[in-house]
Amino acid sequence: MVTTPNSPHARDIASHLHPFTNLAVHPQKGPHIFNRGEGIYVFDDDGKKYIEGLSGLWCASLGFSEKRLVEAATKQLQTLPFYHNFAHKAVEPAIELADFLVEHAPVPMSKVFFTNSGSEANDTQVKLVWYYNNILGRPEKKKIIARRGAYHGITLAAASLTGMQYAHNAFDVPINNILHTDCPHHYHYGMEGESEDQYSTRLAANLEQLIFEEGPETVAAFIAEPFLGAGGVIEPPKGYFEKIQPVLAEHDILFIVDEVISGFYRTGNMFATETYDLKPDLITMAKQLSAAYQPIGGVMMTEKIHDILVEGSRKYGIFGTGFTYSGHPVPAAVALETQKVYLERDIGGHVKAISIPFQKRLHALADHPLVGEARGLGLIGAVELVRDKASRANFDAADKVGPWVADRATHHGLIVRPLLNDTIAFCPPLIINEQQINDMFDAMERALDDAVDFVDGLT
Repeated sequence: MVTTPNSPHARDIASHLHPFTNLAVHPQKGPHIFNRGEGIYVFDDDGKKYIEGLSGLWCASLGFSEKRLVEAATKQLQTLPFYHNFAHKAVEPAIELADFLVEHAPVPMSKVFFTNSGSEANDTQVKLVWYYNNILGRPEKKKIIARRGAYHGITLAAASLTGMQYAHNAFDVPINNILHTDCPHHYHYGMEGESEDQYSTRLAANLEQLIFEEGPETVAAFIAEPFLGAGGVIEPPKGYFEKIQPVLAEHDILFIVDEVISGFYRTGNMFATETYDLKPDLITMAKQLSAAYQPIGGVMMTEKIHDILVEGSRKYGIFGTGFTYSGHPVPAAVALETQKVYLERDIGGHVKAISIPFQKRLHALADHPLVGEARGLGLIGAVELVRDKASRANFDAADKVGPWVADRATHHGLIVRPLLNDTIAFCPPLIINEQQINDMFDAMERALDDAVDFVDGLT
């Protein structure tokens, strides 16, 4: 790529601060600019075509050219481009979307509170939990337990919940009252000879021990993704939630299920809460809620939670939280149309069918000499690259094997994302077909084969 002083590449380096980017490297590496999408594909400014193997950031579930969503946004922009939902005011798209979500909730839910992202939604979860216990006269019951390896967002409270070091480095998080318990990854943390069920028993016991050490009267909530997403696409070990949920109930601890990545048919069900038979008090959603065509997130809550919020207004008047764009009519209209597309096209049924060849090709990668574990469910998965299969030892982080493989995949026309422990994640648009799945994994196999020589050259 030839870069001129006034090219988009030069102007990007001059004026654009990128999220989740190595700022010291960016001036030399420069941006990879994309300017068009079609189905599951995106095209860069050289016109090269790529399979978007991670749906952008786990979110573009209907691909990059769904005309119905463009039309829904356009119609709403022409009708009412903005109005707010503060002080008893409302817009119809937000009403209709909230009604739809409550009606289709995986467990009985009462209300939906809209945000602009999953991070904001999880920040709101923290505020709701604290508010809830203050109104109940339990000001000491404020601690929230998350898990190491979890990702719950990057705003102040959400980054605190996120159990990954890069989200904490030099940002003065976690904030007070945020705790972390075990990462539920049997492949790395199970003891020799310990079954998944035994491992789950141990993790539930560790959680309860943490609760006792902190004092059950101080622990307010536990937050979990149904499967770890950005932490490596890690399914819970057998029996995990069946053992965890009774511990929470025993100590009157609210259960927050973060469905930001897993929600809206990624597992085949509308919510992974159904897939794992979870019983949450609060649910976080975003990303595939609108198929990423507009920014929107939300919190669903049970009647039990909502009743206490109403008591708060009896005491204080205004429920003093929210965002200018909470329930913005354009994202709400697009999200509602997204839900209609899902239902009319039976996206859940398509995912259940297409996940069979997807998982077959994914798990076949476990035979590659660099792959320690291939894992996944539905239309999401990952492979973890290891230095030694027998010991399950990862490469040194400084070797950047995962990023190297992801770069080679890009060379072969596939965009994937490297995660911690040199894990490569796959989360293609839900509309992908079997031929495209084969194309995706063919490109990945070529990248892995390329990496053998790279790894042999490491010292």
